[in-house]
Amino acid sequence: MSKEDVARIIEQEQALVFDGFDEGTAFALGVRVRDRAVREQLGLVVDVRTFDRTLFYAALPGTTADNANWVQRKVNTLTRLQKSSYRVALERTFEERVFPAHRALDPALFAIAGGAFPIRIRGYGIIGCITISGLHERDDHQVGVDAICDELGRDRTPFTLPPL
Repeated sequence: MSKEDVARIIEQEQALVFDGFDEGTAFALGVRVRDRAVREQLGLVVDVRTFDRTLFYAALPGTTADNANWVQRKVNTLTRLQKSSYRVALERTFEERVFPAHRALDPALFAIAGGAFPIRIRGYGIIGCITISGLHERDDHQVGVDAICDELGRDRTPFTLPPL
């Protein structure tokens, strides 16, 4: 299923593009996730940022400071590799959940785990990300994708990963 998942994630990354993105959009996106987490009693952290600053952050019951660390490490992975952190996890060609030494990506700073999804502006490129931590990495990824679909007014169905 991994090859199909990677193809679907690439489709998500290419299709879920904003015409513009500002503090108001970041807030709306973050609130969508927070409201869903409250409604479904999901213990998660949501972080929405551009590459220069955090624009929205919320931690729900059941999370710890460890989730904030995971968020930062997932953000670092997306920022460095310019693709969703779950795609990085699925595309890896090695068994370990740390980058090989030759990549010089310190595991204290970079995570191979799903949950960071790029915020892309049409005609410009990736300017930041939405990151979720607290659920299974596949669910972290999908919660972010769902929020972006909803914010863009897109049907979630073609962008939903099949259940494991």
